[in-house]
Amino acid sequence: MTVSYTGVVTVTGEGRNGGQVAASDGHLTTALAIPEELGGAGGATNPEQLFAAGWGACFLGAVRRAAAERNVRLTSTAITVEATLTHGDDGEFGLSAVLNLELGGVDQETAVVLGNAAHQICPYSKATRGNIPVTVNASAVTG
Repeated sequence: MTVSYTGVVTVTGEGRNGGQVAASDGHLTTALAIPEELGGAGGATNPEQLFAAGWGACFLGAVRRAAAERNVRLTSTAITVEATLTHGDDGEFGLSAVLNLELGGVDQETAVVLGNAAHQICPYSKATRGNIPVTVNASAVTG
């Protein structure tokens, strides 16, 4: 396997509870906070949001690749990723995800085909496959 790229991020402090995130190239520097919904102070990003952002960006790249392989021209792409922190009956934390994909320039059937194909291509989807519950909702939109 050939390495294409390695993103390097350092997290300091107390992690999700007031920590800091810094990428080695300086392009990402942010504070972390526990969301108010979990009893925290809020006011900063959290690991679930960062995970959702990474997955969403990667997934749209996979959609574009799937469309190109099928000679499909997309007029717009958007995705809303819901990365949910879960708490099981066993007391352990886990994750689940919903990917809400909106594609312009295609019909509903093609949107679903591209969403399913992207889910097979995307490295985040591959990494989570069989490990967490994931739902992909693909919709054709005007635009």
